[in-house]
Amino acid sequence: MTQLETSRLILRPWCGSDAQALYRWARDPEVGPSAGWAPHTSLENSREIIRTVLSEEGTFAVLLKGGDGGPIGSVGVFPTAIPVGKGEPEIGYWIAHPYWGQGLIPEAVEELLRWQFQEMGVQRVWCAHSPENEKSRRVQEKCGFRFHHTERDVHWAATDEIKTEHYAAVAVARRNGAPRRVPGHHKTGMGGPPWGIKSTFPIRRRKASLWKSAPAS
Repeated sequence: MTQLETSRLILRPWCGSDAQALYRWARDPEVGPSAGWAPHTSLENSREIIRTVLSEEGTFAVLLKGGDGGPIGSVGVFPTAIPVGKGEPEIGYWIAHPYWGQGLIPEAVEELLRWQFQEMGVQRVWCAHSPENEKSRRVQEKCGFRFHHTERDVHWAATDEIKTEHYAAVAVARRNGAPRRVPGHHKTGMGGPPWGIKSTFPIRRRKASLWKSAPAS
């Protein structure tokens, strides 16, 4: 199974013994709802999420080197469901509140991008955030993502809500230093679609992940 490392982090697959650490952080009401999932309600709830969601290939527990050995968040790659890039990789992430503002998630996302572009040979990677999730937007901007489009009427199965999401993408050419635009993207900031341009893809679908794009910086 794949394991990745950065200067400060180890990214490894989740295992059943991580349930206690997951519950410790995932019960925080400031973490889950911003990513579209409800706070965990019990240790058993966290065990079930590890079995049914976090155990999927491409999903990693985030561990701090020199820490207590327990996960402090999660990052992962899964096939996006958006029509314009269907099947291409999409990145999601969350990190525990005490670790916000330390640049740990951008560091982890950069490693996922390196893995996808250099080792997996992909050409484009996606990431999304809700309009109110400014911290997640900043992570994407730091990692080279550029706004692509907005999707409305997105059904989040974990909370049974209809939400709006801003999607951004980064292409391998941009990562390699070539000044090429991501196909179809609008040259604008990351906060949303530019004025005067209709950049909305109304769809209704179920999310593939229950943990993507929570607050982080």
